[in-house]
Amino acid sequence: MRFPADQLETLVVIAEEGSFDAAARRLALTPSAVSQRVRALERAAGQVLVRRTSPAEVTDAGAPLLRLGRQLRLLTEEAASEVGTESVVELAVAVNADSLATWFRPVLQAVAATPAVALRLYVEDEGHSHDLLRRGEVLAAVTAEPQPVQGCSVEPLGTLRYLPAAAPAFAERYRRGRGFDWAAAPVVVFNEKDRLQDRVLGAHGVGRPPVVHRVPSSDDFLAAVVAGLGWGLVPEPQLASAAALGLARLPGAKPLGVALHWQRWRLESPALHELTTAVRDAAKESLRPPPRIDRG
Repeated sequence: MRFPADQLETLVVIAEEGSFDAAARRLALTPSAVSQRVRALERAAGQVLVRRTSPAEVTDAGAPLLRLGRQLRLLTEEAASEVGTESVVELAVAVNADSLATWFRPVLQAVAATPAVALRLYVEDEGHSHDLLRRGEVLAAVTAEPQPVQGCSVEPLGTLRYLPAAAPAFAERYRRGRGFDWAAAPVVVFNEKDRLQDRVLGAHGVGRPPVVHRVPSSDDFLAAVVAGLGWGLVPEPQLASAAALGLARLPGAKPLGVALHWQRWRLESPALHELTTAVRDAAKESLRPPPRIDRG
């Protein structure tokens, strides 16, 4: 079965814009024409592909066609560029906030050297970013998931280590002998998906304390910990600047490592290949090497 390129592109634009009306404006069509394209695509697929909600959402049945539409767009943009037509290649990538604030930044410099490439970043927790790949919203992702999404390849990048830390006055306030009062000390988390601090608390046999602060920005998370709002897990690449700000490692706290992987679509795409090379290089510079696998 063949799906017309204009219908697939319409599906992609609806996913990006969140409504039929906004998609119509971007495509220079009437809302009726956009609806007709989607209905035609749904008839061909035999399933509902878009939920007519606010915002509009692509259904699970529509996810494979959304991926196909994005892949077709990428290959078309690259082909147009190669034949000399002015075209911008768009790379949609999911990355967790701590990576974006630390080791991933040289990737931005690499992309900046290719002005015909537009980077569209989706900031998502490393435990959930592979869902964006599955839904077709991104073409590559930094993820904690080692199992490849269908149609994707996966490779280990290395381990991002975190250290439980706090402002010295805060650490002293909750000191108990040579230890630390994990059950009572306020904690800072990134958002509702952030369960890293829970792993530390679980290792000490306690649950979350009564006071839990939510700070959904990597730099502001660090600032909150430095200010004494609570203790939190600080990425190892940030420790140098954190130490200069007076941040202290909590007594008896062990480092926590998060193994990161790079998942990407299996496409013969020069732009995607160059992006992957930049990600590998950046990870090699800042992350701890991935564990060796004994294949003996």
